[in-house]
Amino acid sequence: MEKTMAGNDFAGGASGETQNKLNKYSLACAIIASIISIIFGYDTGVMSGAMIFIKDELNIDDVKVEVLAGILNLCALVGSLMAGRTSDIIGRRYTIVSASVIFMVGAILMGYGPNYAVLMIGRCITGIGVGFALMIAPVYSAEISSPSYRGFLTSLPEFCISFGILTGYVSNYCFGKMAVKIGWRMMLGIAAIPSLVLALGILKMPESPRWLVMQGRLKEARDILAKVSNSEEEAAMRFRDIKLAVGIPKDCEEDVVKLNRETHGEGVWRELLITPTPSVRWILVAAVGLHFFEHSTGIEAVILYSPRIFKKAGIASKDKLLLATVGVGVIKTLFILVATFLLDRVGRRPLLFTSTIGITISLTSLGFSLTMVEHSNGELFWALVLSICSVYMYVAFFSIGMAPITWVYSTEIFPLKLRAQGTSIGVAVNRTMNAVVSMSFISIYGAITIGGTFFMFAGISIIALIFFYFFLPETKGKSLEEIEMLFGKNAEPSAKGDGRAKDDV
Repeated sequence: MEKTMAGNDFAGGASGETQNKLNKYSLACAIIASIISIIFGYDTGVMSGAMIFIKDELNIDDVKVEVLAGILNLCALVGSLMAGRTSDIIGRRYTIVSASVIFMVGAILMGYGPNYAVLMIGRCITGIGVGFALMIAPVYSAEISSPSYRGFLTSLPEFCISFGILTGYVSNYCFGKMAVKIGWRMMLGIAAIPSLVLALGILKMPESPRWLVMQGRLKEARDILAKVSNSEEEAAMRFRDIKLAVGIPKDCEEDVVKLNRETHGEGVWRELLITPTPSVRWILVAAVGLHFFEHSTGIEAVILYSPRIFKKAGIASKDKLLLATVGVGVIKTLFILVATFLLDRVGRRPLLFTSTIGITISLTSLGFSLTMVEHSNGELFWALVLSICSVYMYVAFFSIGMAPITWVYSTEIFPLKLRAQGTSIGVAVNRTMNAVVSMSFISIYGAITIGGTFFMFAGISIIALIFFYFFLPETKGKSLEEIEMLFGKNAEPSAKGDGRAKDDV
């Protein structure tokens, strides 16, 4: 009860007005950590246009295009599984440095790209960096933020991904006017520059205080919490909650503590997959389900293949295709930005339900319009307009809910000891589904038509809505340590209302 009351005071106003203010230092740390996501987003966005020119110059077929598009995500799966244990061993900060260096190497190889084989190697290396980035940026942001602003700070990586995608689309449009041999190589290789800058700049950031406590380095953690908190009382309260979560007595005032257990993630896989408690099992199902449905509802098909979708709808010019694609990036970035300000005010569940319902409607509309175009003998202007509006509406609804909440929610629900490697499992599922969609989209719409493919995605989104309703309790405003109680033995999976466990009253 003491911990629950402290957590509630910490999240609300009972413990002082300063705790409702966004700490500028924690905001700066989260922004810097999230820059790695801009590089990933850029690579995703730029590839959608680069593939048009790569296919023409290297003379590759659609199968090789699909493999080139999807191999990054298969390699990201490997990278995400490596990143969880890596971040437990070397810390969150140096894991971000590692991701930056890997990105830089991959970008240089892709920019060089004399043939398909070298391009694939560069894409694979970049994929490993993607796996690292997707796991570590939201984990770091969640671990330095207070409950009142955790949704905002933890959603910054997703905003940065969207901004990166937008810059990739703009890069397509600008470099697409250059000679084919130079244009797409400039598109891909220029990402090496921000990767190098980030690798150097990230060393100025503090380490995650929660990771430091796990290592028994209490003085360092206490000093960092003083910087990322708005008052001494807030820092002390957060420090006490973290110590309790790790198993250190709350009255311990030592600078360094030698813990009587492993602190580098040993045994975590067993606790997650082999002998999980009922609460950990529910947490894992919730996280995996979120990541599964984020991509099985078709976002990668729209982001990566939007030029093809618009071409199917009736746009023929390459310039107009790339310009229409820029609209996708603009919409995605704007609505992610809106979501970052709503997450801590509205809550996770309302935004997620609104998002999923909107996704279902827009996918159905897109499927209908593309089917009409496909069965028409001439041009259907109304269907073209409806297709473009449906794509933009889909991206808007996806970005305001499912996109940021997947990362915020799946990061914050894992207990401290399991967080890094639990998040890596979610990222692995995320990248697997991303790869499945990106490597099969062309083949699927060749088999069941492009309209039928989006009807399929709409059906999956209905299943996602049912899953979210029954398995995801509300976590708004709760401390990371308190959230564990939501998934306790006495919690109801349907979790209506705020989703509290029965013993969390």
